[in-house]
Amino acid sequence: MAIIKCPECGHQISDKAPVCPSCGVEIAGKVIKCPHCGEVYFNNMEMCPNCHELNPTLTHMTQRPAQPLQPSSIRQSASVQQQASGQQQATSQPAQTVTSQPSQAVRTVAPQTPPARPARTTVPPVPPVRPQGYNNGTNEGDGGDREKKKSNRGVIIISLLFAVIVCGVFYYFYDSANKNKEQEAYEYAMQSSDPMVLQSYLDTYKDADEAHRDSIMAHLDMLKQVDQDWTNAVVSGSKEALEAYLQKYPNSPHKQEVWDKIDSIDWNVAKAADNADAYQTYLDAHADGAHIEEAENALKKVKSRDLQPEEKQMVSNVFRKFFQSINSRDAAGVASTCEDILSSLLGKSSATSQDVVTFMNKLYKDDVANMNWHINNDYQIKKREVGDEEYEYQVQFSARQDIDLTDGSKKENLFKINGVISPDGKISSFNMSKVNLGN
Repeated sequence: MAIIKCPECGHQISDKAPVCPSCGVEIAGKVIKCPHCGEVYFNNMEMCPNCHELNPTLTHMTQRPAQPLQPSSIRQSASVQQQASGQQQATSQPAQTVTSQPSQAVRTVAPQTPPARPARTTVPPVPPVRPQGYNNGTNEGDGGDREKKKSNRGVIIISLLFAVIVCGVFYYFYDSANKNKEQEAYEYAMQSSDPMVLQSYLDTYKDADEAHRDSIMAHLDMLKQVDQDWTNAVVSGSKEALEAYLQKYPNSPHKQEVWDKIDSIDWNVAKAADNADAYQTYLDAHADGAHIEEAENALKKVKSRDLQPEEKQMVSNVFRKFFQSINSRDAAGVASTCEDILSSLLGKSSATSQDVVTFMNKLYKDDVANMNWHINNDYQIKKREVGDEEYEYQVQFSARQDIDLTDGSKKENLFKINGVISPDGKISSFNMSKVNLGN
């Protein structure tokens, strides 16, 4: 087995292949290799198309013809025959020359004489059989060569045309594939927010459509500007700068990073303030922030430590209702502001709400026509955690007692109040001491 070039299309194939996979022409048993130049051609061709050596498979030469006898030899043979017979003079017959087709040679016949005895005759040589189309210098041979050259030229032209068509087809598909690849790369780059991707397109497709390259370069410039604005916002470390960047580029790839940085800034502000309002503000602004759990714990701690405005208001309301009920001598109202059991009531431990009513009644002596209590807003409140998010409030404040006596006189007393408000918002301890107004 040998690797040869297809005589039809030039594709390299095995000489044992049934057909050429490129052009489909039969190969095995249909081609021959020129022994002179090595050219491979079809075995039905008369000669090699390259060097014009005759096809050996079509050339069937007979044995080499013998040299024709010369006229002198013929005459010598005739003289010997005359001397041997001695009867008659040999008659000579001119040699007969027959000109046949270009493939035939000249035949010479010896003169005949009546033999007296059997004479030996010379067998004329057999003319050689020439292969069809052999050029012996005649006009007919020249015409055959011309026809063969025309045939070969036609084959070459057809082969060239076929090669051009094949190359054109290949180029068409190659060019189409390249255009499709460029289009895909263009669409991908335009959807990307990575400057490296866009720059790679420009470096790879330098001969791309001008409109495509212009669009890519404009997109690249925009991304560079976005990156510059992002750098400036980050370097500033300002919440306002970050919010301005996000407002300008709402779909920025750095959007989540911006929110993370703002979240961190707000958390630091809340920690620095360390009060309930600051922590609550953070929780309201960042429902899914990174510091939610920390903020909730910090808020709980602050609430257990710091008195909130609503808590101060609650304490004030409880004691105001307590003294207003005393002013109106409302036993039920007084009892409703106190726990069922007070830890201390004017020094008495484990006092009941009924003890509170008794205390109120003792304030109204026989000479008291009317009584009014006025609370001074000088509260001092201490907050103490007594359970899970349960607090009691230790309260100190002053109150003035105005008494209208039955004799028409008035009396004024000042008291220092010490009380405790339970987690239920009721008085669980109540003590007071009179303050000497003269001091």
